[in-house]
Amino acid sequence: MAQEVDGSVLGDEFAGYVLRITGGNDKQGFPMRQGVLTNTRVRLLMHKGHKGYRQRRAGERKRKSIRGCIVAQDIAVLNLAVVKAGDAPVAGLTDDSVPRRLGPKRANKIRALFNLTKDDDVRKYVISRTFTNKKGKEVRRAPKVQRLVTPLVLQRKRARKAAKLASVLRNKEDAAAYKKVVAQRLAEQKEARRSLISKRRSTRRSLKVAAEGQA
Repeated sequence: MAQEVDGSVLGDEFAGYVLRITGGNDKQGFPMRQGVLTNTRVRLLMHKGHKGYRQRRAGERKRKSIRGCIVAQDIAVLNLAVVKAGDAPVAGLTDDSVPRRLGPKRANKIRALFNLTKDDDVRKYVISRTFTNKKGKEVRRAPKVQRLVTPLVLQRKRARKAAKLASVLRNKEDAAAYKKVVAQRLAEQKEARRSLISKRRSTRRSLKVAAEGQA
Protein backbone atom coordinates (compact mmCIF):
# COMPACT_ATOMS: atom_id res chain seq x y z
CA MET A 1 0.00 0.00 0.00
CA ALA A 2 0.98 3.65 -0.64
CA GLN A 3 3.42 2.54 -3.36
CA GLU A 4 3.29 4.21 -6.76
CA VAL A 5 3.24 1.95 -9.82
CA ASP A 6 3.33 2.49 -13.55
CA GLY A 7 -0.13 2.43 -15.09
CA SER A 8 1.05 0.63 -18.21
CA VAL A 9 0.93 -2.68 -16.30
CA LEU A 10 -2.89 -2.43 -16.47
CA GLY A 11 -2.98 -1.90 -20.22
CA ASP A 12 -1.97 0.42 -23.04
CA GLU A 13 -4.82 2.83 -22.22
CA PHE A 14 -3.11 3.67 -18.91
CA ALA A 15 0.29 4.36 -20.52
CA GLY A 16 1.93 7.37 -18.90
CA TYR A 17 -0.26 7.18 -15.80
CA VAL A 18 1.20 6.87 -12.30
CA LEU A 19 -1.09 5.08 -9.85
CA ARG A 20 -0.87 4.77 -6.06
CA ILE A 21 -2.14 1.69 -4.24
CA THR A 22 -4.61 2.85 -1.56
CA GLY A 23 -6.00 -0.50 -0.42
CA GLY A 24 -7.89 -3.57 -1.47
CA ASN A 25 -9.79 -6.70 -0.44
CA ASP A 26 -9.02 -10.38 -0.69
CA LYS A 27 -11.35 -13.04 -2.10
CA GLN A 28 -13.32 -13.31 1.15
CA GLY A 29 -13.73 -9.52 1.50
CA PHE A 30 -11.21 -8.83 4.26
CA PRO A 31 -9.65 -5.36 3.71
CA MET A 32 -5.96 -4.53 3.56
CA ARG A 33 -4.54 -2.51 6.42
CA GLN A 34 -1.55 -0.19 6.38
CA GLY A 35 1.23 -1.05 8.82
CA VAL A 36 0.63 -4.82 8.85
CA LEU A 37 3.77 -5.89 6.99
CA THR A 38 2.66 -9.25 5.62
CA ASN A 39 0.95 -10.59 2.52
CA THR A 40 -1.25 -13.00 4.49
CA ARG A 41 -4.27 -12.69 6.72
CA VAL A 42 -3.73 -12.05 10.45
CA ARG A 43 -5.98 -11.68 13.47
CA LEU A 44 -5.50 -8.46 15.43
CA LEU A 45 -7.03 -7.33 18.73
CA MET A 46 -8.98 -4.21 17.74
CA HIS A 47 -10.75 -1.50 19.67
CA LYS A 48 -12.53 1.73 18.90
CA GLY A 49 -10.81 3.78 16.21
CA HIS A 50 -9.22 0.87 14.36
CA LYS A 51 -10.04 0.42 10.69
CA GLY A 52 -12.10 -2.62 9.89
CA TYR A 53 -13.81 -2.71 13.28
CA ARG A 54 -16.91 -1.03 14.76
CA GLN A 55 -17.42 -1.45 18.47
CA ARG A 56 -20.86 -2.42 19.73
CA ARG A 57 -20.29 -1.63 23.41
CA ALA A 58 -18.18 0.96 25.19
CA GLY A 59 -14.65 -0.28 25.81
CA GLU A 60 -15.16 -3.47 23.80
CA ARG A 61 -12.17 -5.14 22.14
CA LYS A 62 -12.36 -7.95 19.66
CA ARG A 63 -9.94 -10.02 17.62
CA LYS A 64 -10.71 -9.61 13.91
CA SER A 65 -9.14 -10.92 10.73
CA ILE A 66 -7.36 -8.39 8.51
CA ARG A 67 -5.26 -8.57 5.37
CA GLY A 68 -1.68 -7.27 5.37
CA CYS A 69 -0.56 -4.26 3.35
CA ILE A 70 1.53 -6.28 0.88
CA VAL A 71 -0.18 -7.22 -2.38
CA ALA A 72 -0.33 -10.96 -3.02
CA GLN A 73 -2.12 -13.39 -5.33
CA ASP A 74 -5.07 -13.59 -2.89
CA ILE A 75 -6.08 -9.97 -3.50
CA ALA A 76 -9.32 -9.85 -5.49
CA VAL A 77 -9.91 -6.04 -5.50
CA LEU A 78 -7.14 -3.44 -5.61
CA ASN A 79 -7.94 0.24 -5.07
CA LEU A 80 -5.80 2.71 -7.01
CA ALA A 81 -5.60 6.50 -7.09
CA VAL A 82 -4.33 8.52 -10.05
CA VAL A 83 -1.22 10.45 -9.04
CA LYS A 84 -0.21 11.59 -12.52
CA ALA A 85 -2.40 11.54 -15.61
CA GLY A 86 -1.09 10.34 -18.93
CA ASP A 87 -1.48 11.82 -22.39
CA ALA A 88 -4.63 9.92 -23.40
CA PRO A 89 -7.75 10.42 -21.25
CA VAL A 90 -9.51 7.34 -19.90
CA ALA A 91 -13.24 7.19 -20.58
CA GLY A 92 -15.26 7.67 -17.42
CA LEU A 93 -12.19 8.50 -15.33
CA THR A 94 -10.26 11.51 -16.62
CA ASP A 95 -12.25 12.60 -19.69
CA ASP A 96 -14.60 14.92 -17.78
CA SER A 97 -14.39 17.06 -14.64
CA VAL A 98 -16.93 16.66 -11.87
CA PRO A 99 -17.86 20.01 -10.32
CA ARG A 100 -17.96 20.37 -6.57
CA ARG A 101 -21.52 20.22 -5.31
CA LEU A 102 -20.74 22.05 -2.08
CA GLY A 103 -18.82 25.28 -1.72
CA PRO A 104 -16.73 26.53 1.20
CA LYS A 105 -18.46 27.18 4.50
CA ARG A 106 -15.92 29.17 6.50
CA ALA A 107 -15.97 32.94 6.03
CA ASN A 108 -12.25 33.34 5.29
CA LYS A 109 -12.32 30.51 2.73
CA ILE A 110 -15.26 32.14 0.94
CA ARG A 111 -13.28 35.41 0.86
CA ALA A 112 -10.27 33.58 -0.57
CA LEU A 113 -12.39 31.86 -3.24
CA PHE A 114 -14.04 35.07 -4.51
CA ASN A 115 -11.10 37.40 -3.67
CA LEU A 116 -13.23 39.49 -1.32
CA THR A 117 -12.15 42.20 1.07
CA LYS A 118 -13.08 42.64 4.71
CA ASP A 119 -15.78 45.15 3.76
CA ASP A 120 -17.67 42.75 1.44
CA ASP A 121 -20.63 40.83 2.80
CA VAL A 122 -19.68 37.15 2.73
CA ARG A 123 -23.30 35.99 3.01
CA LYS A 124 -24.06 37.22 -0.51
CA TYR A 125 -21.41 34.94 -2.02
CA VAL A 126 -22.40 31.64 -0.40
CA ILE A 127 -22.79 28.87 -2.97
CA SER A 128 -26.37 27.63 -2.73
CA ARG A 129 -28.57 25.23 -4.66
CA THR A 130 -32.23 25.42 -5.60
CA PHE A 131 -34.39 22.34 -5.98
CA THR A 132 -38.02 21.27 -5.93
CA ASN A 133 -39.13 19.37 -2.85
CA LYS A 134 -41.78 16.67 -2.63
CA LYS A 135 -44.55 19.24 -2.26
CA GLY A 136 -43.56 20.88 -5.55
CA LYS A 137 -42.16 24.00 -3.94
CA GLU A 138 -38.90 25.67 -4.92
CA VAL A 139 -36.46 25.48 -2.00
CA ARG A 140 -33.08 27.19 -1.67
CA ARG A 141 -30.45 25.52 0.47
CA ALA A 142 -27.24 27.25 1.55
CA PRO A 143 -24.73 26.42 4.29
CA LYS A 144 -24.52 28.50 7.44
CA VAL A 145 -21.42 30.67 7.27
CA GLN A 146 -19.02 29.78 10.08
CA ARG A 147 -16.62 32.15 11.89
CA LEU A 148 -18.58 35.13 10.64
CA VAL A 149 -17.75 38.29 12.59
CA THR A 150 -21.04 40.10 13.26
CA PRO A 151 -21.93 42.93 15.68
CA LEU A 152 -23.44 40.32 18.01
CA VAL A 153 -20.18 38.35 18.03
CA LEU A 154 -18.22 41.51 18.84
CA GLN A 155 -20.70 42.39 21.57
CA ARG A 156 -20.30 38.96 23.16
CA LYS A 157 -16.51 39.30 22.92
CA ARG A 158 -16.65 42.66 24.70
CA ALA A 159 -18.96 41.17 27.34
CA ARG A 160 -16.54 38.27 27.95
CA LYS A 161 -13.63 40.68 28.25
CA ALA A 162 -15.55 42.94 30.65
CA ALA A 163 -16.63 39.96 32.75
CA LYS A 164 -13.02 38.75 32.94
CA LEU A 165 -11.79 42.21 33.97
CA ALA A 166 -14.56 42.51 36.56
CA SER A 167 -13.63 39.09 37.92
CA VAL A 168 -9.97 40.14 38.29
CA LEU A 169 -10.95 43.36 40.10
CA ARG A 170 -13.39 41.47 42.32
CA ASN A 171 -10.70 38.93 43.22
CA LYS A 172 -8.32 41.78 44.14
CA GLU A 173 -10.97 43.39 46.34
CA ASP A 174 -11.77 40.07 48.01
CA ALA A 175 -8.08 39.40 48.64
CA ALA A 176 -7.63 42.85 50.18
CA ALA A 177 -10.72 42.37 52.38
CA TYR A 178 -9.44 38.95 53.45
CA LYS A 179 -6.03 40.37 54.38
CA LYS A 180 -7.75 43.12 56.37
CA VAL A 181 -9.87 40.58 58.27
CA VAL A 182 -6.82 38.38 58.96
CA ALA A 183 -4.86 41.37 60.29
CA GLN A 184 -7.81 42.39 62.45
CA ARG A 185 -8.13 38.87 63.88
CA LEU A 186 -4.39 38.77 64.65
CA ALA A 187 -4.59 42.14 66.38
CA GLU A 188 -7.56 40.94 68.45
CA GLN A 189 -5.67 37.76 69.42
CA LYS A 190 -2.61 39.82 70.46
CA GLU A 191 -4.80 42.18 72.50
CA ALA A 192 -6.57 39.26 74.20
CA ARG A 193 -3.22 37.63 75.04
CA ARG A 194 -1.81 40.92 76.35
CA SER A 195 -4.86 41.46 78.57
CA LEU A 196 -4.66 37.87 79.82
CA ILE A 197 -0.97 38.30 80.71
CA SER A 198 -1.67 41.59 82.50
CA LYS A 199 -4.49 39.96 84.49
CA ARG A 200 -2.19 37.13 85.55
CA ARG A 201 0.51 39.62 86.62
CA SER A 202 -1.95 41.71 88.61
CA THR A 203 -3.31 38.56 90.29
CA ARG A 204 0.20 37.42 91.23
CA ARG A 205 1.04 40.87 92.55
CA SER A 206 -2.09 41.01 94.70
CA LEU A 207 -1.43 37.53 96.04
CA LYS A 208 2.15 38.51 96.89
CA VAL A 209 1.02 41.68 98.69
CA ALA A 210 -1.56 39.69 100.67
CA ALA A 211 1.06 37.12 101.67
CA GLU A 212 3.45 39.87 102.87
CA GLY A 213 0.63 41.49 104.92
CA GLN A 214 -0.12 38.23 106.70
CA ALA A 215 3.53 37.72 107.50
